Amino acid sequence: MQKPPFPSYREAFRFWLKLGFISFGGPAGQIAIMHQELVEKRRWISERRFLHYHWLVPGQMIDGPALGETTPGPLIMVVAFIGFVGGYGTAPFGPEMAALGGVAAAAVVTWFTFLPSFLFILGGAPVVEATHGNMKFTAPLTGITAAVVGVIFNLALFFAYHVLWPQGFGGTFDIFSAVLSVLAIVALLIFKR
Repeated sequence: MQKPPFPSYREAFRFWLKLGFISFGGPAGQIAIMHQELVEKRRWISERRFLHYHWLVPGQMIDGPALGETTPGPLIMVVAFIGFVGGYGTAPFGPEMAALGGVAAAAVVTWFTFLPSFLFILGGAPVVEATHGNMKFTAPLTGITAAVVGVIFNLALFFAYHVLWPQGFGGTFDIFSAVLSVLAIVALLIFKR
């Protein structure tokens, strides 16, 4: 199977900037959107033809958040990992410069994912302070909070599916991962570890 090309930097700019603007709930929401767009998405380009993004495979997408959870710092830094893997795997500057492609892609996706947050903080902080306590503004935020809980639950189901059935429901059930998950839940909920 031929690897799809890494997106142009203009296309990467649009996707990661959109991700930074539209995703609520922090990394949980962003990881779900990244999976949908970067692993599954097909884009219609002409009659009866689709461009498959498939910049990452599901296993690589699972590795990013797993790595992010094992290191200090914000989980959203998983975007740098995903950008590097996508850029390295597709080698936009040629196969001999795959690492440079990975570093460049990681820099682009990290910059444009965080840019909206900085714009909101610098430009929106005075507006937010002025609307503090106004129900017209706080009521929608309560609804958004409820939606974020749904996004996090969806992400938990996504992880369970891809970890417990790595080849899909038609493949084998990963009993080791299931036992390890149950032990982790017991340690967390019962022994508070």
